[in-house]
Amino acid sequence: MAEHRQSRKRRYITWGVAGAAVLAGAGIAATNSMAATTWPAQKTFTGRAFDTCAAPSLAAMKAWHTGFYGAAAVYIGGKNRGCNQPNLTASWVKSVSTVGWKLIPLYVGSQPSCGSGGSVKISASTAAAVGKSEADDAVAKASALGIKAGSPIFLDMEAYDTTNTSCNNAVLTYVRAFDKELHAKTYRTGYYGFTSSSAKAIATATNKTDLPGNLWYALWDKTNTTTSDWPWGSTQFTGHSRGHQYMVNSKEARGGYTITVDRDAWDGPVAITG
Repeated sequence: MAEHRQSRKRRYITWGVAGAAVLAGAGIAATNSMAATTWPAQKTFTGRAFDTCAAPSLAAMKAWHTGFYGAAAVYIGGKNRGCNQPNLTASWVKSVSTVGWKLIPLYVGSQPSCGSGGSVKISASTAAAVGKSEADDAVAKASALGIKAGSPIFLDMEAYDTTNTSCNNAVLTYVRAFDKELHAKTYRTGYYGFTSSSAKAIATATNKTDLPGNLWYALWDKTNTTTSDWPWGSTQFTGHSRGHQYMVNSKEARGGYTITVDRDAWDGPVAITG
């Protein structure tokens, strides 16, 4: 499969709708580091979603809230985030949440040394330390936007050569450190990646310790589902823990606003903002 658009100018934010948001406790059992903590109830959403690089204006968000889409993945930070976010403020988060949008926080941290995504790369010697510090940054960014503890933060990991053992091990070390720190801060863990590489590395890892509890997989088959094309075991990432990016570069007009988006099927956690 072709690599996801590496220029962050061409990345897009996710939104989902078509189903009701639910408060639940699902999607937190995939790691070992959460058991002793009292967690806020998880907020989930099932339905259509889309992603676009920069958060649209509040006016555009209102115009697009027609019932087709209903959740939005917003790029809250990260050294490899490609788009400026002039609209993405705590006031915006509060306002779009009031309109009815559900938000999916996405963080673009350091990227694999054996991949072409991003300019800031993961180094084996510093993977654990950088993973922890970038998780702290992700939590700070989320909190400043009014995205509360108990929310998920999805770590964006672009395509890379998973057959490169040293590179793959460094990525997993970084992800484990990032996720362990998120849990320490009482945020849930999520991960965006490709079924052919970055997501596959997570789903097929033998040691699941501190790996993400929610998986958003990129498979551009134009099929709005999180089940029929799920590439791995049917018991993995169940209980509202999946997202599927199934179409990219869809130019759509709603309410007088035209935005080029990627489409997603969503059955997973969303931000707690209320």
